[in-house]
Amino acid sequence: MSALKDRLSDGLYGLGWATVKKLPEPVAAGLGRRIADLAWKRRGKSVLRLESNLARVVPDATPERLAELSKAGMRSYMRYWMESFRLPTWTRERVERSVDIKGRHHLEEGLASGRGVILALPHLANWDLAGVWVTRSLGVPFTTVAERLKPESLYDRFVAYRESLGMEVLPHTGGSAFGTLARRLRAGGLVCLVADRDLSASGIEVTFFGDTARMPAGPAILAQQTGALLLPVTLWYDDSAVMRGRIHPPVDLPDTGTRTDKTAVMTQDLADVFAAGIADHPEDWHMLQRLWLADLEERGDATGDGAPGPSRSSTGREEERQR
Repeated sequence: MSALKDRLSDGLYGLGWATVKKLPEPVAAGLGRRIADLAWKRRGKSVLRLESNLARVVPDATPERLAELSKAGMRSYMRYWMESFRLPTWTRERVERSVDIKGRHHLEEGLASGRGVILALPHLANWDLAGVWVTRSLGVPFTTVAERLKPESLYDRFVAYRESLGMEVLPHTGGSAFGTLARRLRAGGLVCLVADRDLSASGIEVTFFGDTARMPAGPAILAQQTGALLLPVTLWYDDSAVMRGRIHPPVDLPDTGTRTDKTAVMTQDLADVFAAGIADHPEDWHMLQRLWLADLEERGDATGDGAPGPSRSSTGREEERQR
């Protein structure tokens, strides 16, 4: 049964990549909304988990408001997929028309300084589209880390897809990702990490919307070890066809404390920026897994329940061995 499910997942994603990009854009967008609405009406575990997470983000929301947010959230999530399936066909001009990022000078100045830059972002809007904006509009290649998915063929699809967009993709497991990221940064390069969900069960505990969650230590440790700038990024959709975003000022490196202390402070600073962006646009936060420790402990799970979705980028246990 597991093997059959894996083959079905791989086949469905393969069908999406093969067919959606050939559809007229209004047809693809309408298809995405219909799929989202159908999934929302079925009230499966991913939708219920999204709604539970949103209840923490918007604690005073009525049940009706939470339902509206989760429905909008599923539509945002499917917009991510419809765009992502079509991204390989987008020209540089199309990317530039579709993305509006404020604060880009933080990135450009950081790269010009030769220090290396880490962009850290949560699962907001379309992080793949933001990556294509970096590679095609700014002309800057970067390195990222992807969670290994099952089946292996599906993971291979994601790697090939992201590499076709100009990204260097390292596997989350295997122990070598952290060292490679550090070398890229010491050479003045760019690293991009989705960093609002820890996949290693050894991340940093942070206060996030009033409760304790765990986020990866990698971005903060990399910044300390390499001297790279650590720049938070938040993204969102509005009522237009354009994705908006902001590159925030660098996270400060504390002057005092142990490495562990500094890592905790910097990771909390990242979490605070992420929380502000998510609170402003909760419907664009694609967190369909358990995140807070209380929810993980309730299920007896270290990293949360899975849900169909994009390979998530982070750094894993390997950075712990670098301490």
